[in-house]
Amino acid sequence: MKFEHNISVIIPTFNRATTILRAIDSVISQTKKVNEIIIVDNNSTDNTIKKVVNHYSDIIILKEKKRGVSFARNTGIKNAKSEWIAFLDSDDVWYQDKIEKQLLSYNSSKKKYNLIHTNEIWKLNGRNINQKLKHMKFGGNIFEKCLPLCVISPSSVLIKKEIFKKYGLFDENLPVCEDYDLWLRITSKEEVLFINEPLVIKYGGHLDQLSKQYKIMDRFRVIALEKLLIDKRISDKQLSLTYNMLKEKIKIILNGAVKRGNLKLINFYSKKLNYWRGFFEKI
Repeated sequence: MKFEHNISVIIPTFNRATTILRAIDSVISQTKKVNEIIIVDNNSTDNTIKKVVNHYSDIIILKEKKRGVSFARNTGIKNAKSEWIAFLDSDDVWYQDKIEKQLLSYNSSKKKYNLIHTNEIWKLNGRNINQKLKHMKFGGNIFEKCLPLCVISPSSVLIKKEIFKKYGLFDENLPVCEDYDLWLRITSKEEVLFINEPLVIKYGGHLDQLSKQYKIMDRFRVIALEKLLIDKRISDKQLSLTYNMLKEKIKIILNGAVKRGNLKLINFYSKKLNYWRGFFEKI
């Protein structure tokens, strides 16, 4: 089937010499060919880029000196020339028909969505990992389902480039949970299309995985939730849902801080909780 849509694929990478070729090959082998592949090197110190240069001649390679996946993805977005953007982490792979099935779903849908995501398979040390219920993915109006944690995988996303003009880019101040933050901004206003079929294989277990480097991930989710409350462009119902989730996240952090006797965290998040309670009492 012929598709008229053009697509840029953005692959941020940092020291992934052992997996980068596998990721790129999964893009090249797509049944729906993409228009450009952009590798954004985020200061790799191994031979990641040398491998790419030695194996491919028509791939765009960009350097992003500022360390962080948000900087890398944003650099790719700014340089992409296509209508659609697809992200792929350099340790993940796509099924051959991933892009084709996303465009088929888009073309056959009465509603024209700006974001299409899919299900995925998780692998750890060569074995499939069963996802928990809290990681279940959905389509439609999923803002409320996005509040507890990130339920859209960047490697599964096909997204209109124009959407970043409406909702902004990845927050470069967030070292992790930058995807959680962006999806909240988008789903507060947009419905999304979901294909309930695993079209991505997501590999875990890397020693330098960001989720392993940063403890207490909820502290970054708190920042994302506060941004939504300050922005005030969400509905009253969404405002209430966001505030309730913020309280829940802060209480989780406080409970952990009390167990560890971390007085600095207790003081900081107690003040934050009191501030937001006072803020909403005035509304």
